[in-house]
Amino acid sequence: MNNNQSQALANAPVGRLLLKLAAPAIAAQIVNLLYNMVDRIFIGHIEGVGKLALTGVGVCFPLIMIISAFAALVGMGSAPRASIFMGKGDKDSAEKILGNSFTLLIAVSLVLTVIFLLFAKPILLTFGASENTIQYALEYMNIYSLGTIFVQLTLGMNAFISAQGFAKISMLTVLIGAVLNIVLDPVFIFGLNMGVKGAALATIISQCVSMLWILKFLTGPKTELKIRRKNLVPDPKVFLPCMALGLSPFIMQATESLISVCFNSSLLKYGGDIAVGSMTILTSVMTFSILPLQGLCQGSQPIISYNFGAKNAGRVKKAFRLTLVCCLVYSFTMWALVMLFPHSFVKLFNNDPALVEFAGNALRIYMAVNCVFGAQIACQQTFIALGNAKCSLFLALLRKIILLIPLIYILPMFIADKTTAVFLAEPAADLLAVSCTVLLFTREFKKSMAKLNQ
Repeated sequence: MNNNQSQALANAPVGRLLLKLAAPAIAAQIVNLLYNMVDRIFIGHIEGVGKLALTGVGVCFPLIMIISAFAALVGMGSAPRASIFMGKGDKDSAEKILGNSFTLLIAVSLVLTVIFLLFAKPILLTFGASENTIQYALEYMNIYSLGTIFVQLTLGMNAFISAQGFAKISMLTVLIGAVLNIVLDPVFIFGLNMGVKGAALATIISQCVSMLWILKFLTGPKTELKIRRKNLVPDPKVFLPCMALGLSPFIMQATESLISVCFNSSLLKYGGDIAVGSMTILTSVMTFSILPLQGLCQGSQPIISYNFGAKNAGRVKKAFRLTLVCCLVYSFTMWALVMLFPHSFVKLFNNDPALVEFAGNALRIYMAVNCVFGAQIACQQTFIALGNAKCSLFLALLRKIILLIPLIYILPMFIADKTTAVFLAEPAADLLAVSCTVLLFTREFKKSMAKLNQ
């Protein structure tokens, strides 16, 4: 980062700085959500087959989350460490992290592409596709998997732009791709009559353009951290600590796939295709409620990481407290809107009366305690910003693996309405996870600040 940005991270008023960095990051997260939501909105309105096509594409969502999760494993684990090294004044180590991450993202992309092309059908059937929806799921996934490398490099490398404090450039990366996707979707889906295939093609073309924008910036004159040939050879001493820190966001995203399998298989058993289709809508709304929180934390990450590396405990505390308050305000507002107008959210995706009624009622149950989820995100993401891999990893495992998945199968054993019981697993797990997270963070944060003060 240039000297002005370094001075800003070290000395600018925390509130103003957080607004400057978080606003573009939040906008980027919301716009990024449009990649999938716009696809689903257009697909859901394909005449005659919209409901089945929407369900089929929804089954692809777990695989898309796996692709994003590997980008997070590399990018979201590496970028905070690069910020910490920048705070220490060690630019060479930060650039080594960037170069190693670039190589790893390409390698992971190639492996994932081959796996999805060879085994898409059995994987999709496992993830909840039925005989009625597998056709649409395959049409979407076979094309989307070809663009895996674009998705990986876009998500993984954009984290390094944000980590240097270039929040507006990071936002433009996402905005360029999303706007292009919105323009191409109706052209390919309806204009060229490509249906689900057109939605997938529009998405990967858009991601490719975003990737080219990022690579141009990270090799250009404005960035302080540059992709250099000498740093492209993977060094375990460089990338292993980054991947350890990236395990938490990786698990948070990758387990969405496992959770989708558990939800979809249980809902298909108890409620049929309409329940699985509702889950597609529920996860979209939940994602919309979470991504701005992640954008806010992404904006605070350079402030927290840089000042943690510079041993400025006061600014770290101020940045976290402000982040926590903002997260809680947003999560409560989003929760209130969902509780008051659930059917309005559902109608964004499909107007079928039966689906609107079923999914609207399920949405209230599914997001019943979303009002306190801001604390979960703020604490967990701050652990990552501080380089605390162990605690962030534990919290990622706690909510989804330890709590949510068992509850999906346990609650139907005790509640007569089996479908409702499955949806209830989400708020039950969230409430327990938030309580544990706040207690653990309070203890560990005090220890970290005490070490900096010493």
